[in-house]
Order: sequence, then structure tokens, then C-alpha cells
Amino acid sequence: MKRYTKLFLAALVALLFIGTFVFLWRKSQPQPVVYTEFTPQTQDIRRTTIITGKIEPRNEVNVKPQISGIISELLKEPGQRVQQGEVIATVKVIPDMGQLSSAESRVRLADINLRQAEADYARTDQLHRQQLVSDEEHEKARQQLSQAREEKAAAVDALQVVRVGVSRSNASASSTLIRSTISGIILDIPVKVGNSVINSNTFNDGTTIATVANMQDLIFRGNIDETEVGQLHTGVPMRITIGALQDLSLDATLEYISPKATEAGGANQFEIKAAVVLASAEGSDGIVLRSGYSANAEIVLAEATQVLAVPESAITFEGDSTFVYVATGANGQETQYERRPVTTGLSDGVNIEVKSGLTTADRVRGPQIIAEEK
Repeated sequence: MKRYTKLFLAALVALLFIGTFVFLWRKSQPQPVVYTEFTPQTQDIRRTTIITGKIEPRNEVNVKPQISGIISELLKEPGQRVQQGEVIATVKVIPDMGQLSSAESRVRLADINLRQAEADYARTDQLHRQQLVSDEEHEKARQQLSQAREEKAAAVDALQVVRVGVSRSNASASSTLIRSTISGIILDIPVKVGNSVINSNTFNDGTTIATVANMQDLIFRGNIDETEVGQLHTGVPMRITIGALQDLSLDATLEYISPKATEAGGANQFEIKAAVVLASAEGSDGIVLRSGYSANAEIVLAEATQVLAVPESAITFEGDSTFVYVATGANGQETQYERRPVTTGLSDGVNIEVKSGLTTADRVRGPQIIAEEK
């Protein structure tokens, strides 16, 4: 029994030794090198850049009062459409005591002058009937009476303007009625009923009653790096993508490139503006574009149409020269390749244009395929 046990153990040790030897021998054998291969294809190559920016109305106007006072009524809300000249709010005037006193004094003085002019005219008119004064003196007295009446009316109007901001003679053009200066959409009304407002003057910009913009005339505003701005020119088409609106896309045309750079994050940036074509919106049914939406603009910096191209990973760069490895045949299990110089052109970061050195019949070597261990 012991003899059989020893024979079994010896056979097991021999088997393990032989198995280990075979495994190490197979591991030491050279594996065939396999590469991916590409066939040059005719295609369009575009080098693009993405610019982040915002959608804004071209004309955004701040409507401000022409007189200081308190907001007594708001007739519109943000989001509503308004026509040029339409009333947005009304202002109740708080009269200045100095101006009010001066206006009241002017009315009293005008009333005194009017009574005096009426008495002078009555006396002159009676003497004129008796032919004791000339026609010229009579006409002069009548003119003085007309001037006194006009001055009284003007003084009363001025007093009404100081008190309530409007007079009977110019009620339709009252400065207490805040009217929109353009037609468009009300973007914001930053005041409430009861807020004090001041008019624009030399010392301040005045209080903004409402912000109005034409939302049918939109622009894209963004910044581009100085390394790419030299490849742009006005009139270049762009594609605008608005992520917040289910990837809504619109066409646009570059119309402005800033002549001066601004520093942002340690890099020089140039502001650009592009006119958005609303008619080009894809899937825009029922979608409202709002001012301030974040958007991305894709601009084609360079383009080559219907050119021969291969993946850039197949190109070997050495100094100013470029090479590829083209399949020439097989030697046993391995494909043989020859090194061939080529002339390259535009690259989009994935594919690169080959101007000379290849045809569509060539097979170009790509990156090596790592063989799986058996």
C-alpha cells in the first residue's frame, strides 16, 4: 500500500513539473504583433471651436420718469407686450415747496397784471368810442390785455404742473404718465406701487421704471480666445445651441469682433456678437426665447471639402515631416508594412487630411492591438 502511495505522489510531482515547464515555454514564445488598419476615406474636414455665451436682445431700453414722485399705479407686468407710447405706470408728484411757493406767487402777480390790463383797456375803449384816443393806442391796450390773459393762463398751468405734474393744456403729454419708448416685451419692472422715483438729470441716472426689449431681434454675445480670433471675420456662419431648451439650435451670423481684448482667467479674450436667425430654430414650436439664456456657439475656423483623410492616430510626426505605415503583404502570421512619407493638411482632432502619398486602395497601419492571453 505504501508503495502505491509513493508512486502516486511521484507521478503528481512529475505532472506539475511538466505542466509548469510547458506554461513557461508558451509564455516565452513571441506573440504575433497585430495592428489596426485604416483605409483612407474621402470626407469633409472641419476644424471648429465652441464659444460659451448668452442670448440677449439687441436693443434693451430702460424706461425712466421725466419727473420725480411716487409710483401710484402699475399698468403692466413683466412678460407683457407693449407698444411704443403705451403707458406702463403713473407717477404722483410730490411738489417741491420752493417751486410751489414760486408758482403760486407767479399766479398772484399775473392776476394783478390782468386786472390792471382789463381796467386800462376798458378806459381806453371808452375814450376810443368818443374819438379821444387814436386807433393805435386802442390796439396797444387790447394787445396788453391779451398778453396779461396769456400770462395768467401760463402761470396757472405752471402751478398745476408743480402740484400734480400735469396741466389742463398738456394732459395728453403728461410727464406723470410713464410711457414705453419702444415696442417690445417688458423684461422687468423693478419698482412697486409706493416707491419713490427720481428723474434723470446731471447728478444721477434716474430710477428705472421698466426694462423693455424687442425679443424678435436677438444676438449671441460671447468671448473667444486670442489664439483663435485671428481666424474669424464678420459674416461667418455660426450654430447656436441652447441647452436649457432641449438643445434648441439656431443659425447665426457673426457681425462684430471686439478690437480690444479683456483679460479673463489669465487669458486674453475678445468679445464677439452674432445676429440670431429665429426662423432657423429647430423644434421651436411653443418655445419662448428669454433674455439671458446660456448658449454655445459652434464656429467653423477652417474647412476642407471632399478630401482624402485618415485617423490622426495613424500619422507619425517627426519634426516637420509626417509618415504612415502602409501594408505591403504578409510574412507568416505578421503583416508587413513600409514607411511612406505623406503630406498632411487640415485636422479636426480626430481625422486629418492627406494631400499626397496615399490612395483609397492603401491600408494604413494604426495603433497596435494588444493580444489577449490564452
